[in-house]
Amino acid sequence: MHLSDLLFTGFNKRVAALHRDTGVILWSWKAPAGNSYTNLLLDGDRLIVSVSGYTYALDPLTGKQLWMNEMKGFGYGVASLASVHGSTSAHLLAAAAADAAAAVAATTTTSAT
Repeated sequence: MHLSDLLFTGFNKRVAALHRDTGVILWSWKAPAGNSYTNLLLDGDRLIVSVSGYTYALDPLTGKQLWMNEMKGFGYGVASLASVHGSTSAHLLAAAAADAAAAVAATTTTSAT
């Protein structure tokens, strides 16, 4: 199984990995602490899960919990997750480069007139 074969969903302190083509649940995990909102971030070889004041790292291929941080002093609510280790498909990078080139061309044409 490869990461590109998986989709992840989470709610009510639970996370599940589904096969992207069939929707079959491949694994599920329940947070031992926290409740309610469950936010997910795939960061390389880690699935980061935030559940009401707790942050967990899971192995995205197996669902095994790798670590947990209680995030003392941060409070509760809906967490925002971000990563610098994301990946972007080559076609998206090419589209972004084409959009940037078109924007520069439009600005140059407008400035010259």
